[in-house]
Amino acid sequence: MSEPKLPSLRTVIVEDEPIAMLQMKSMLQGCPTIEIVGEARNGKQALDVIQDVQPDLVFLDIQMPVLTGFEVLKALQGDTLPLIVFTTAYEEYAVQAFDLHAVDYLLKPFSEERLNKALARVMERWQLAEEDQKGTLLQAVEFILNKGESPSVSAGAEPKLAIKESGEVLLIPQTEIDWVDAAGDYMCIHSKGQTHIQRCTMKQLLEKLDSRRFCRIHRSTVVNVDRITKVIPHTKGESFLMLDCGEKLKVSRNCREAIQQFLAS
Repeated sequence: MSEPKLPSLRTVIVEDEPIAMLQMKSMLQGCPTIEIVGEARNGKQALDVIQDVQPDLVFLDIQMPVLTGFEVLKALQGDTLPLIVFTTAYEEYAVQAFDLHAVDYLLKPFSEERLNKALARVMERWQLAEEDQKGTLLQAVEFILNKGESPSVSAGAEPKLAIKESGEVLLIPQTEIDWVDAAGDYMCIHSKGQTHIQRCTMKQLLEKLDSRRFCRIHRSTVVNVDRITKVIPHTKGESFLMLDCGEKLKVSRNCREAIQQFLAS
């Protein structure tokens, strides 16, 4: 018995950079599950094309003249919203919405392999309930356009930390982070026996972490308090923390009160 034929998704490409548009079209034209039915160079054109051809899928640039990609989605009616893959050169610009709502995206410049991964996820999502997809995407747009004021439906979402690795952005649930230590201009994020590297300052990282769960115990160390199994007093007001992963971390005198308040709460 032959396998069922995959659907051919009617696709629109929205990209304001001519070279990027040509590259995207070249990559997609060889894909048997994609039928390119329209293209647009800015947000206004995107609205017109999407409403005219009613595509199944849109590759949507975020930073565009006239209207941004997010504003385009906000202007579309919910019952006509296609599947969306964002394309962006700025992972920090939209990563918080991707984090909370798991919206597919491509970080420019991307390879054909990365595009194929996105297409595989699109085909998986195509099998899911269409209304669930629309609701999730509209929540993400609302979140961004409100400049970080998350709608009530996402209040219970598990926070994640976005880390750029090999041209992709890895989303790690913050509950799975054991501790973080600084190495110069880089943060080493330790999670489930692996170490992930992110270039940022400790201050920038702390702004992204859940302050109810993470506590700074040293100038260069942050710990997930849920991972602490034992506190070992040391000399001169210092102490050590034992974590459930077997790691032993030093608490500086300046941070002693902060960790004591965390453990007492």
